[in-house]
Amino acid sequence: MNPWIRDTVSGRAALAIASEYADAALLHHSVRSYAFGAEYAAVHGLDYDEDLFYVSALIHDLGLTAPFDSHTLPFEEAGGHVARVLTAGLGWPPERRARAEQVIVRHMRDDVTAEEDTESHLLQVGTSADVSGLRVDGFDPDFVRALLAAHPREGFGASFLSLVEDQAVRKPGCAAAAWVAGGAAGRIAANPLDRP
Repeated sequence: MNPWIRDTVSGRAALAIASEYADAALLHHSVRSYAFGAEYAAVHGLDYDEDLFYVSALIHDLGLTAPFDSHTLPFEEAGGHVARVLTAGLGWPPERRARAEQVIVRHMRDDVTAEEDTESHLLQVGTSADVSGLRVDGFDPDFVRALLAAHPREGFGASFLSLVEDQAVRKPGCAAAAWVAGGAAGRIAANPLDRP
């Protein structure tokens, strides 16, 4: 049994949608982002809404995929709308649907502390660890090895950089454009997760 796959109604729905629309590299990134965030929460004693965080993590990059790539909205905002639609189908109340959108949007914004918004903080921790290796040295090496064995990188760094660079060109005012301009390529290339 995979400890990073949530066997709940919401978890199964999020995994089904992510599996249908994301390629293998992006899907594994989404699961790894959840896993890094959940492990960080466990180590630091943070309480959080597990289904909210899992659904948000699994859906957070679907705005980068062709079916959901908006010609006007930044990818994280498009992904937030996907989460709202998915969670409406799951029967989540409006305020919880809004929280799923907020978690996804905030993961590309300025740093959010755990005190302000635990789930958004965890998604920032998880995605930053997986994309650029931030804080990776603070995780147990056995955890990292097991996670990468279960959810391999499959060229994720290069494919993700290509996706966000495309967003930056087409949507120059978005957070992805600022991130690319701020040296994303170098941080992705230096990610220790991609070193043998």
